[in-house]
Amino acid sequence: MRFISPKIDYAFKKIFGSEQSPRILISFLNAIIYGGDKVIQSLTIVNPYNPGQVFTLKDTFLDVKAVLADGSIVIIEMQIASMVAFNKRVAYNLAKAYSNQLVKGEDYPLLNPAIAVTITDFILFNDTEKIISKFTFHEEEEKFKILENELRLIFVELPKFNKTLSESHSLTDKWIYFLKETAHLDNIPESLAAISEIEFALQLANQANMTVEELDIVDRRGMMLQDEKGRIAYAEEKGEKRGEERGEQKGRIKEAIALIMRQLKKRFGDIPATINSQVEDLSIEELERLGEDIFDFNSWEDLSSWLEVRSR
Repeated sequence: MRFISPKIDYAFKKIFGSEQSPRILISFLNAIIYGGDKVIQSLTIVNPYNPGQVFTLKDTFLDVKAVLADGSIVIIEMQIASMVAFNKRVAYNLAKAYSNQLVKGEDYPLLNPAIAVTITDFILFNDTEKIISKFTFHEEEEKFKILENELRLIFVELPKFNKTLSESHSLTDKWIYFLKETAHLDNIPESLAAISEIEFALQLANQANMTVEELDIVDRRGMMLQDEKGRIAYAEEKGEKRGEERGEQKGRIKEAIALIMRQLKKRFGDIPATINSQVEDLSIEELERLGEDIFDFNSWEDLSSWLEVRSR
């Protein structure tokens, strides 16, 4: 067997946000939010993924959103690479999910609690070894709560989880192991199959059960996300050494051009000199936009048309 990686946001949406995924998501959320206690009994997945849906690599609605039986809203996101103002984006998404419950003129008592569960494939909090960190509003000195659990932020940092499967005894451990190690499995281990929801999640992640189109999107999405992760890591490393804004800008441009050239060569073969020259003349903003659009091109002519529009 071969399995897709749940770390890829498209795959994550398929596994946890499909029409057949509620019992998977219930088990996962109970494990992550409530330590395995069966607090959540039912939920409805909002905007579920379905096999006939066509996602492009520029789609931004690959997170999973659910409404619990008590009306609480949960948004779940997989993030494999850090980004500028990442914490602010998470806070914004939580605030938006909370405030969007009301339409103009409705009363505040109609608001239900909102929870943002964010899984990261990078270290977010260096001051703690905890894998799962949970945040609510509280008074700074005496720590008493305000808003109770109206707004909650929950983070799962995958790199901090170092248990083997034999060491993963709790439901929480097994779900985190699933997220981190599924792509490296060649069968469904007994200890994971013993949890029916995880066994079902592995069936959804099994490449044999996916269409050619789904596999192609997963492959291209994974390549794009890994390139982005590498780009960010490289930029951070070089940025620390340079230290000056101008040097950082030049480094970003050089790196972005190199990444674009690798992607173009992989897709279409040898790069024409005219294309090479035009790409090197692009600004960092245009290069980043090209990095998003590149997988929508089917020929050099498509790219030439794109570059011609940018040059006007």
